[in-house]
Amino acid sequence: MAPLRLGNPSRRINVGLMGMAVVLSLFAGRLVQLQGLDSKVFEAKAATLRVREETLPARRGSVTDVNGHELAVTVEAREISADPLKVPPAKRDQVATTLAVALRVSKADILAKLSLTRTHYALLARDVPLGTAKSVLDMKIDGVAASPQYQRLYPGGDLAGGLVGFVQDNGAGATGVEQTYDKLLSGKDGRQTIEIGGSGQRIPMTRSTRQEPVAGQGVRLTIDRDIQWAAQEAIAKQVKATGALSGSVIVMDARNAEVLAMANAPEVDLGKWKTAPPADWGNRAVSEVFEPGSTNKVITAAAALEAGAVRPETVFEVKDKYQCADRVLSDAHPHPPEHLTFTGIIAESSNVGTIMAADKVGDQSLYNMLKAFGFGARTGGGFYGEEAGLLPKREAWSGSQRCTIAFGQGVSVTALQMASVYQTIANGGIRVTPQIVAGTVDQHHRLVPAKPGRQTRVISPSTAKDISSMLEAAVSANGSTGSLAAIKGYRVAGKTGTAMRYDENCRGYCGYTATFVGFTPADAPGLVVLAVIQAPKNGHFGGEIAAPVFKDVMTFALKSRKIPQTGTTAPSVRMSTDG
Repeated sequence: MAPLRLGNPSRRINVGLMGMAVVLSLFAGRLVQLQGLDSKVFEAKAATLRVREETLPARRGSVTDVNGHELAVTVEAREISADPLKVPPAKRDQVATTLAVALRVSKADILAKLSLTRTHYALLARDVPLGTAKSVLDMKIDGVAASPQYQRLYPGGDLAGGLVGFVQDNGAGATGVEQTYDKLLSGKDGRQTIEIGGSGQRIPMTRSTRQEPVAGQGVRLTIDRDIQWAAQEAIAKQVKATGALSGSVIVMDARNAEVLAMANAPEVDLGKWKTAPPADWGNRAVSEVFEPGSTNKVITAAAALEAGAVRPETVFEVKDKYQCADRVLSDAHPHPPEHLTFTGIIAESSNVGTIMAADKVGDQSLYNMLKAFGFGARTGGGFYGEEAGLLPKREAWSGSQRCTIAFGQGVSVTALQMASVYQTIANGGIRVTPQIVAGTVDQHHRLVPAKPGRQTRVISPSTAKDISSMLEAAVSANGSTGSLAAIKGYRVAGKTGTAMRYDENCRGYCGYTATFVGFTPADAPGLVVLAVIQAPKNGHFGGEIAAPVFKDVMTFALKSRKIPQTGTTAPSVRMSTDG
């Protein structure tokens, strides 16, 4: 048997040393790569895990009435969230029960969010009051946290709801003033970056950057809270009493066209907008179009007087029917031939007499006057959702349309447009762009007044005075249509309107639009009030159901604004030569 030969020890040592050298060189190369070549890459990856960027929300500016009473205000609140991975499955039901009671939300919703085990963040509740949030945090539930946010509140509920509008959950204005002035109100969010540890808590004494948020500015409206409330009460009551579909009221300063109230029925409760029908979100006073009916006759009167074709005392022989092209048009009630002055025609709201006056003017002059009063165009006051109405091109008028337009059918307007017409007459013939914003309020609580509305001369002062006298006759005891709008001690000028209502649901005319609009005092106009009621079921004449709303709202507004009686007596006017 051959003797056993041992390997060469030095050879084995050399092989071992060579292996160790290879391994060490690999480690050294990896260290060079990590600490040298790839250090910035890994540093960036570590930063993404350690550094968190947060948004610092800006406080949204307030919306107030003309006296600074808050209609929309922002308050501090909290968002409550949870890290589902930190809530053991065995404790989810108990935690969900506890949080549901504290936050007043559905237990099922919270339980579903706590079951999202692939995320470290689940939003449990927004707009949580500070006291409630503190109570939740005091429970010391592992994984539950609170972060600051702002909550939008509407102290008045449905007060001026369609006008003010609301914000969405993301804080952006959705409708009304909240949307129109969203950029100004919202301000600019800030930013900050912080370093956090594995537990999700901020690491003390670590670097951070912070850009402070810029708070939004406030918007002060021209509306008066008290007059707005009275207008809403009056129109809501009458819409309910008449079984109507909807209604609107506008109160406007006769001199500067500032809107003191803009009420709708139904009116959206801004704190509960999610549960309200979308049809009720808007501002009907500027978005709903309708045929104005007899309230439009003042424009025909203006065209005739401006052209010198008639005078208030001009006498017409007025029958109860009139052949116009292929149609026979009639007055509201049958009557034998009457000898009415032009004043009597407007005061008694004769369709036939108005057509006869329009014939003396011509279609183009009437069209030009309608345009001058603002028909077919938005008012320019910056109202959210405002429609332009409809004024057909003169060339498109049919044979009978030239007659119906004269007494307010075949054109469509908004309540704001019609209020503007009467503001023009009340203001001596000068139309002022309607105003809804009194100014903005900066971060130092200083009011920056809005520019006054643009002034445009539409008719002469003498024509405006003549029409005012006609409108005053319509409300007087001798008037046949507007007597229910009379206010004891005050001289009232106004006009009724009753028009067939076009409804897309029935694809034609069905139901009525009842309107009354006027101003007081007639000889020194201070306020214009318009009331419009859509599709009433119990009555439909403007003088019966819209005039009482005008009276109630105007009476309240006169007292609220402390507008005194003038102490004068309306001049005697001749309405007929019969008898």
